[in-house]
Amino acid sequence: MAVTIRDVAEQAGVSIATASRVLTGSKNVSADLVARVDESARELGYRHNAVARALRRGCTNTVGMIVPEIGNPFFPAIVEAVERRLQTTGRDLLLCDSQQDPAIEHSRVMALVDRQVDGLIIVPVSATESHTAMEKAVGHTPIVQIDRYVEEFAADWVGVDDELGISQTVEHVASLGARTMAMVSATLDSSAALRRHAGFEKALTRLGLPLDGPRLLGTFRAEWGRVAACQLLESGSLPDAIICGNDEIAVGLLGELRRNQIRVPQDVLVTGFDDIRFAEMTDPPLTTVRQPHEQLASEALRLLDARIAQHDLPVQRISVAPSLVVRQSTEGHA
Repeated sequence: MAVTIRDVAEQAGVSIATASRVLTGSKNVSADLVARVDESARELGYRHNAVARALRRGCTNTVGMIVPEIGNPFFPAIVEAVERRLQTTGRDLLLCDSQQDPAIEHSRVMALVDRQVDGLIIVPVSATESHTAMEKAVGHTPIVQIDRYVEEFAADWVGVDDELGISQTVEHVASLGARTMAMVSATLDSSAALRRHAGFEKALTRLGLPLDGPRLLGTFRAEWGRVAACQLLESGSLPDAIICGNDEIAVGLLGELRRNQIRVPQDVLVTGFDDIRFAEMTDPPLTTVRQPHEQLASEALRLLDARIAQHDLPVQRISVAPSLVVRQSTEGHA
């Protein structure tokens, strides 16, 4: 049988009201009574109803987070950074995976809203199809978008400058003599894919380089990188450089190039985006764009806490500058 607050009060020799004040953290109780009630609760194995207590206080000390694909190494890194910061304030994280599906994303949003989280941090699946889910979310709880955002939707956002990041890779390989470039990325559904593609086009134009190189758009997964590498090889002519939309694509692409005895960087330069943990472990180690996970997490929670405290604040959009990390997939190019 579950231990009740009445049982704790009887063992401690106090009233139920006094036991309740102690167990809910009230300051209007003497140190002696606090010690007696706490000791009785420990001896009896009493567990308070944290959810009920939190709701009475008007908050649950929980933040919901939804990512498009937990299998993509970039997203766990962001999740870990967010959770570390929540722990410092005594809050918990409820994490959901939308599985790259706007319908699932919508159901996850409503599930977290039903659990009365104090706020939501969301990486939207789609720049357009996630709009409905975001509208539902913002009608119930404060939200902040991180990494990606929904087009024409008024909500706080923090992420890296995707266009700047891709332009850094293009400028880097161009400085090494690359003139023809292919882009291997995801279809232009998410804001990240859209902005990285736009950054690629703008950088080529700014540098006066040909715009007629291959644009292979699939998913942000390693499997697509392998398929895209096969397509490039089957075309019979490799470009000087391959700009990948993320590191996972680059990992798959590098593996397929190596299997076909294409040397990187001697035969072709390859770059990624994100700087996931495995980027420096690839063969060769991958030149990529580093996303500052800790800074993104810190800014997202700062925005969310401000929104929780005052719902009618002006919408803020924070674009963080990424940095280029040069490794052997471009170094040593002859």
